[in-house]
Amino acid sequence: MNKVLVVAVHPDDETLGCGGTLLRHKAEGDEINWLICTELNVKHPMKNLREEEISKVSKMYGFDSVHQLGLETMRVDEYSMSELVEKFSIIFNKVKPTIVYFPFKSDIHSDHRKVFEAAYSCTKSFRYPFLKKILMMETLSETEFAPSLKEDALVPNVFIDVESYLAQKIEIMRVFESEIGAFPFPRSIKNIEALATLRGATSGCEHAESFMLLKEIR
Repeated sequence: MNKVLVVAVHPDDETLGCGGTLLRHKAEGDEINWLICTELNVKHPMKNLREEEISKVSKMYGFDSVHQLGLETMRVDEYSMSELVEKFSIIFNKVKPTIVYFPFKSDIHSDHRKVFEAAYSCTKSFRYPFLKKILMMETLSETEFAPSLKEDALVPNVFIDVESYLAQKIEIMRVFESEIGAFPFPRSIKNIEALATLRGATSGCEHAESFMLLKEIR
């Protein structure tokens, strides 16, 4: 059994980036864990609704554990790197994942980039020997808007067949109603389906999710 940890900068990133893959992990008997890095300010009008969404989504996936760092959304770059690394280290050592899914290092959102930098610091094999596989995921509305430079482009090299789980992924995504818009808005149902179709065509199946593998230890 694998112990999977998805590092979601914002609630819904886990679903956009690897929702189908998480459902497949669960169906295959793996343990899945959700790390939500940011949260809305207590005065935000959607605070209570977002907490309700998180609770509902957690049950729909059947997460074995849910962890919240409580970082203020849109302001992650205001935290010191040492503070962030310590927060991630605590969760990593608590969950002890064998597989971890990170945001893409060059996502356009500064929250994503800062989280990747801090979380990736917690992958040294001599300090976190339980980690065996590290991947970056593709998050609609963030990854595709990275600069069109070779060092900032996501080049998928791992593809997961999610044909049996795409409908359920979309059902879960609909819970985050305020995050979805009409096509051609990036986080539209049509665009989620289109990306899954493209990645499926690339890898020889109906629908897939794609990732960049950073490290695998066997």
